[in-house]
Amino acid sequence: MKNDSKETGLRLLKKGKQGIFRMIFSRSGLILVLLAVQVLFLFSIFHWFEAFLPHIYGGVVIFTVFMVLYLLNSPMNPTVKITWLVVIMLLPVFGALLFLYTQENVGHRVLQRHYARLNEETEKFLKQDPETEKKLKQLDPGAAALTHYVQRSGCYPVYEKTSVTYFPLGEDKFKEMLIQLEKAEHFIFLEYFIVDEGEMWGQILEILARKAKEGVEVRMLYDGTCELSTLPHDYPKRIRKLGIKCKMFAPIKPFVSTHYNYRDHRKILVIDGRVAFNGGVNLADEYINTYEKYGHWKDTAVMLQGEAVLSFTRMFLHMWSLDEKEMDFDRFLNVPITPQAENGFVLPYGDCPLDRDKVGEQVYIDMLNRAQKYVHIMTPYLILDGEMENALKYAAERGVDVKIMLPGIPDKYIPFALALTHYRSLMESGVEIYEYTPGFVHAKVFVCDGREAVVGTINLDYRSLYHHFECATYMWGTDCIPQIEEDFELTQEKCRKVTVDMIRTEPFKRRVLGFVAKTVAPLL
Repeated sequence: MKNDSKETGLRLLKKGKQGIFRMIFSRSGLILVLLAVQVLFLFSIFHWFEAFLPHIYGGVVIFTVFMVLYLLNSPMNPTVKITWLVVIMLLPVFGALLFLYTQENVGHRVLQRHYARLNEETEKFLKQDPETEKKLKQLDPGAAALTHYVQRSGCYPVYEKTSVTYFPLGEDKFKEMLIQLEKAEHFIFLEYFIVDEGEMWGQILEILARKAKEGVEVRMLYDGTCELSTLPHDYPKRIRKLGIKCKMFAPIKPFVSTHYNYRDHRKILVIDGRVAFNGGVNLADEYINTYEKYGHWKDTAVMLQGEAVLSFTRMFLHMWSLDEKEMDFDRFLNVPITPQAENGFVLPYGDCPLDRDKVGEQVYIDMLNRAQKYVHIMTPYLILDGEMENALKYAAERGVDVKIMLPGIPDKYIPFALALTHYRSLMESGVEIYEYTPGFVHAKVFVCDGREAVVGTINLDYRSLYHHFECATYMWGTDCIPQIEEDFELTQEKCRKVTVDMIRTEPFKRRVLGFVAKTVAPLL
């Protein structure tokens, strides 16, 4: 329900049509209509072509066999491979052409080259301290090997001298965000997947506008899918009138492209290069529970102060510079850093869908494989490929206490049904599954053996692990890790444990939908 308190903060939109009506009567509605027309046109072409299949049946069979052999020998994930095999076997012509179209990566080849160039140009600013690397290797060779992999894949160093503050709820993060934003003197960078006008964004925007007038450089980047749900297409122009530089990542345009599958799912706030926020919390009122959308919203975040902030600054500049001809990195990556006298090691990292490294998944699997006592997980979605499912099961079968916490009130029915398809197999191996009865779990947390943890934006689903730009914070031996584990245990007390009997009593609709959707889950 809505908060009864008086509205605070800055608003740029008038209250009007909401939900589906706002979408229909906006530019987004036109875009969706044009996209639908294109899809229908393509289907018509394929349908017309299939009418000739009886005359060219032999050619279709040869073509299908070739595609099957090609898929079997391709380097893609086995689960994704099986999905494409099913599609091509059922729809030989349409399925093969669709596969070839997606593999061509229409719309993002230029983006891929530009991102790689940005990576090369900025890696000189993030040098790994050999002493830090050596120290971690002495303490935990396995963790050191993991950080070496992350550094190799994206040039993200592991740091000491960084304090980490853990926020068990979005409202806790929000309070500290306001405090830190008021301290900004030089620059503020925001990169978020979802932005929606309300109390949270209104208060933040009010500070941003004031800071921009004071001479602070403020840059805001949000994902283009917002114009289909929360913000109008011209919202960046409205923001720029306040003196704030603003962009949409990959605005939705009325033509079909695989480029739109790659969304900016990151949540990053960097202030002056001295403090950074990361986690699952977007800029909308449901994330701070002033608006009840799916019951109580359970989310988490971390605040970094010290050397590791530099990596988040770099991540933001990468995304901001993707459509820029001239880039100024020195100004923001050569800022003075105040070391923090804190324990442990911190490694912020990003995951990019434009390369072959599935960093987010590999970090999770590595922690599962090295765990000796427990791995406790919070995730809103559970849509697993074979590698992740095997890692979870193997850890449990080794005697590791593996617990997964999921929403009790889902935000999307199909992912909810897909999660159910994994329950029985995981539970048979000893994995315990819990559902948060008060509402929706949006947190993305891994905590392992009381010594290491990950808090970030990376869900346990195909979209996060394969298709989105993501980021997270890996921690080893930091002072906040016991707090993360304590938060998991306290939240678990508000959950129901899933049993075999509960699975049997699930609605028939959910079980059937999950069974059907699982065949094409990697394509969703």
